[in-house]
Amino acid sequence: MLLAIGRTFAQAPPAGGRPGNEAPGGPGGLPPAGGAITGRLYGKLVDSAGHGIGRASVMVLKGYKDPATGKQKDVLAKGTTSQNNGDFSVEDLPVGNPLKLSISGVGYTALKQEITLTRQSSEKDLGSLVMLPDTKELQQVVVTASKPSMTLDMEKKVFNVSKDIVSAGGNGLDVLKNVPSVNVDIDGNITLRGGSPQLFVDGKPTTLTLDEIPSDAIESVEVITNPSAKYDASGGGAGILNIVLKKNRKSGYNGSVRGGADLYGGLNAGAGINVRENKINFSADVNFRQGRDHAVGSIQRMDFSTSPNTYLDQQELDTSKATMFFSRIGLDYFLNNRTTLSLTGFAMHHGGTSTSDITMNTDSLYSTGKISQNSQEEINSDRTFNGRGATLGLKKLFAKEKEEWTADASYFSGNASSNSLYATNYFQYGNPTALTGSTLQKIAGGGNDHNIILQSDFTDPLTPGTTLEAGVRAALQGRLNINNNYTYDPDSAAFELVPSAASNYKSQSNVYAAYVTLGSSIGNFTYKAGLRAESSNYHGTLLNTGQGFSNQYPVSLFPSLFLGEKLGEGQELQLSYTRRVNRPNFFQLVPYTDSSNKLNITRGNPDLVPEFTQSLELSYLKTFSRNSTLLASVYYKHTDHLITGYIEADTNASSGAVTFINTFVNAESSNTVGAELTAQFPIAKWWDLSANVNLYHSRIEVGVADAVDQQALWSWFGKMNSNFRLPSGFALQVSGFYQSKTNLPVNTSGGQPGPPNMQSQSASQGYIRPFFDVDVAARKTLLAGKMAVSLSLNDVFRSRKQDQYTYSTYFTQDYSRLRDPQMLRLSVSWNFGKVDASLFKRKNNNVQAEEQ
Repeated sequence: MLLAIGRTFAQAPPAGGRPGNEAPGGPGGLPPAGGAITGRLYGKLVDSAGHGIGRASVMVLKGYKDPATGKQKDVLAKGTTSQNNGDFSVEDLPVGNPLKLSISGVGYTALKQEITLTRQSSEKDLGSLVMLPDTKELQQVVVTASKPSMTLDMEKKVFNVSKDIVSAGGNGLDVLKNVPSVNVDIDGNITLRGGSPQLFVDGKPTTLTLDEIPSDAIESVEVITNPSAKYDASGGGAGILNIVLKKNRKSGYNGSVRGGADLYGGLNAGAGINVRENKINFSADVNFRQGRDHAVGSIQRMDFSTSPNTYLDQQELDTSKATMFFSRIGLDYFLNNRTTLSLTGFAMHHGGTSTSDITMNTDSLYSTGKISQNSQEEINSDRTFNGRGATLGLKKLFAKEKEEWTADASYFSGNASSNSLYATNYFQYGNPTALTGSTLQKIAGGGNDHNIILQSDFTDPLTPGTTLEAGVRAALQGRLNINNNYTYDPDSAAFELVPSAASNYKSQSNVYAAYVTLGSSIGNFTYKAGLRAESSNYHGTLLNTGQGFSNQYPVSLFPSLFLGEKLGEGQELQLSYTRRVNRPNFFQLVPYTDSSNKLNITRGNPDLVPEFTQSLELSYLKTFSRNSTLLASVYYKHTDHLITGYIEADTNASSGAVTFINTFVNAESSNTVGAELTAQFPIAKWWDLSANVNLYHSRIEVGVADAVDQQALWSWFGKMNSNFRLPSGFALQVSGFYQSKTNLPVNTSGGQPGPPNMQSQSASQGYIRPFFDVDVAARKTLLAGKMAVSLSLNDVFRSRKQDQYTYSTYFTQDYSRLRDPQMLRLSVSWNFGKVDASLFKRKNNNVQAEEQ
């Protein structure tokens, strides 16, 4: 805390010096007496490319005559170290006497300069001081330290996954499987403490899915369980997952080439390069992945809505082939020492085909005996998605420490298309060759998505220990969806459009926001209070009917408060409170019945209103020796008008048949209380262990007629990750996960159907049975660490099974699914590049003068 307070004083006072100060005093090397005028030196240390140099030693020496010997000596007047961005400030310096400035840093030639401060000019801005590399020292220094796998603080947990072995060659979902607090099911649904978090990429919301981001492109994952008012309030109360992509700004050039294969025939390859010289930093990365998936599933359902009751047994085999291409480029231009202009862009393609073979047996017990029916269905689908996006950013640093301004403009667009053919044959039960009938159905779909985000943030340290943050943001989204359903007419030998089964719409939604936060410290006590204001509107049109739907949500306020206390001996306590919102999307609102999939009929609910979540969290952080850390938290969340999936029965007026429809309702409330423990222990120099345990209790009060409330249930899950650094360049990683019986998660799919023809589940009407998972991986480094070969085995015991039970007043259902068990992957990577010392040798004093 003393260090933090000392740094906050490193800012320029008003012109004319400090009122009330008098003439200098103070003998010899002693500090001046109280009330005397003192001086200040400040500036910034940069390398030849204009990038800040942190942790350099800055000393100011003063001449002193030793009374014993009569000789003149240099004694230390003041000293400090430069900040990470290169800024430094030295205060309380004597005025009127010659001073000597001495600056040194590892890998750089020392700087020395003589300066005299006067009463008329007691403040001196030294500008940007360029430090040249010590080439002799550079040749001798070998860096062996690496980033810790986990960094904990009170606002977020940061997990470095760049060297995660078990996810090598996979995608972002494979990465998140090992991140504490996060659950990922086999179909890619992500939950954070039982809810669906908001997904960010490099600090900004994204519409990309994590299976579209290769694991090799991810540097770290930030888990923000209770976001402050600075963050977007949309997305509900489940927090934020921020995926940080790899960046490189080393001088010279460097890059990597990688490739791999898996047991199911999947392939992956990628390459990246970074070049930095003078004021320009350029990076490019490309990744290719060809996936092969294999999944088996089953449904057993007892239908109480029919008389007599009907029992359904469905078995399914899904196979798919997918191709993914992801490319990204980045350009940084350093306008001067404190201003950087950045442009990043990406393009991606995701295409694939899938085949589902489904066998359904239906039994009904009549008074005359059991009557059984048998059918077989084959679904052949192909899907494509092409996306592209760009972000233009400006970052401005000021002379005052921690004062900065950023402005960003982001654009993303994507186009999708899909085609599915459903061929169903009906057989006489017990005789698979006796065909009694057949149907053909075709669904052709497509659409596009456009997103624009404009954002600006400003940070100003008002006084020592007090910081003001403020910002504005606008998020604009347009969407078009086309989904036409055709049935085959044997008489005309052609597919005919079924207008009542078409789902075509377009929508536009806009969210506008502004926030302000104020943080300060008093001794060991810190606080940060914030307030965010958001308003939104949307408009949608059903293209096949011309019917429009719109709504405008007024300005809502979202406060946040963080209180912290440093207890000493590496201990810290924090209490936080936030309020967030989740607004229904157009798919959830439009009252159109989509019956394209007979086992997954969906309908929106135009009466939905936003849900509001209030979260309270108490955390305790303890740092031990050898970088061991322990973070313990207890949390409580209350949600009003929770938007949840709901299964209702609808009777066909003409046929009298009962149909189950998946829709959405506002539950009366939802409550979750829990406790979480996250720890990292370096047991030995060659072995470190991290663990995460989360215990929680949740309940949903539906408040809808004929609905069955979700059972109140205590659940827990635990994760363990163990890393071994072995001799001869070998490394071993073992990861384990266990999930107890738990309630079904809420809104994990964003309103989209799950696996082909599988019945989606309602979060308020069922639970997931317990399961566990174990992954192992090994890595061997070669060629002085430039090459690495990794071998990983995921789901060692074929135990990562999605096993659900759903119940209602109309039916009970068991649903299970196993996907890609015992996945074996081989990955190879090679790093190249060097720090080009000649880049620095070519610099001269003209460059230094230019950059100042």
